[in-house]
Amino acid sequence: MDPVPTSSDQQSRPTLRCMPVQQRSAERLARILDACAEVLDEVGYEELTTRVVALRAGVPIGSVYRFFSNKRALADALAHRNLEVYVARVNEGLGAADPLDWRRALDVVIDVYIEMRRDVAGFSHIDFGVPVPAAGIPDPANHLVADRLCDLLAGRLGQEPDAELRRTFLVAVEAADALLQLAFRTDPSGDRAIIAETKELVRAYLARLLD
Repeated sequence: MDPVPTSSDQQSRPTLRCMPVQQRSAERLARILDACAEVLDEVGYEELTTRVVALRAGVPIGSVYRFFSNKRALADALAHRNLEVYVARVNEGLGAADPLDWRRALDVVIDVYIEMRRDVAGFSHIDFGVPVPAAGIPDPANHLVADRLCDLLAGRLGQEPDAELRRTFLVAVEAADALLQLAFRTDPSGDRAIIAETKELVRAYLARLLD
């Protein structure tokens, strides 16, 4: 069984060969990630290449390899950026929710994911993790999402982010992820009935601990 993360401090970060220091370098990195997302929507992960991304970004191939050792490292960085954007949008949505209870928080968490799945380039191919984990390494994506959501929501909901709550969030995220993948396989824009059933299922599961 995969270990359940105990703190957001343990989350993996994308490994860049070179961290951007100057604004120009940061902008080039952002342009490369934007190009990666666009190419993913066109050809998928299997056909993604660093050379095509460099051409789309309008940078020399050496600029891509300055930051990334291969296409997986590039995709990992895009997934990490997606997670940061997701958490920021969820945080914003939670701040706008009044009053905020855990059911309303759950709506925000799922609705933001659906919006990003519909609107963010490349997100349907790589949301928070590369489709195929590296050999021998469990896919950490849902662990990272669950841990970030637990850290974000625990205090707001008057809960202690202990091992039980983190495990509960992980199971909820795994269940929601599987059902939302089904919703988008059924309808490219997300089957509304399946999305509604997903919310009902996760509410019923979380109620035993959060009510």
